[in-house]
Amino acid sequence: MRLSSREYREFWARYETMGLLAGQTPPAQLVGFVERCDVLISSTRRRAIESAAAVGPGRDFVREEVLVEAPLPPPRWPSWIRLSPKVWGFLARFHWWFFNHHQGEESRKASENRADQAAAKLEAMADSGQHVVVLAHGFFNILIGRALIKRGWRRTLREGYKYWSTRRFERF
Repeated sequence: MRLSSREYREFWARYETMGLLAGQTPPAQLVGFVERCDVLISSTRRRAIESAAAVGPGRDFVREEVLVEAPLPPPRWPSWIRLSPKVWGFLARFHWWFFNHHQGEESRKASENRADQAAAKLEAMADSGQHVVVLAHGFFNILIGRALIKRGWRRTLREGYKYWSTRRFERF
């Protein structure tokens, strides 16, 4: 599938409202983390909520707006430029990260500030002795991880960037 910049923006907007796809099931290791955690948190996006329900069936969990994904507006290029969603995603994130291309949506700096707020909330929970599992979104999870590292945490597990991939942070 090849899309224009405008079509990719529409594609991303639809994706942001979608839930889990049929057959998307969490790995056993993640389910095990959730079984042992004290607090389960998701973003307010449908796929994060459905993910939390899938990893912790019947379990209560908190939904936090602060955890929604950072925006991904593509550059406004001519409609004859048609690229795959994967390439558009890379270009959109590259332009957002390096050139502050946000088209009136949340800027990189604002997203980093929000990630720091999320890290502070998570750190406060951990400081009270709670083990926390967060189900949020790919790039914003990276921003939260960067904020935790700045606060003295270490990443002790990283499984990559695929759906259901896990990152674990601990303070020593």
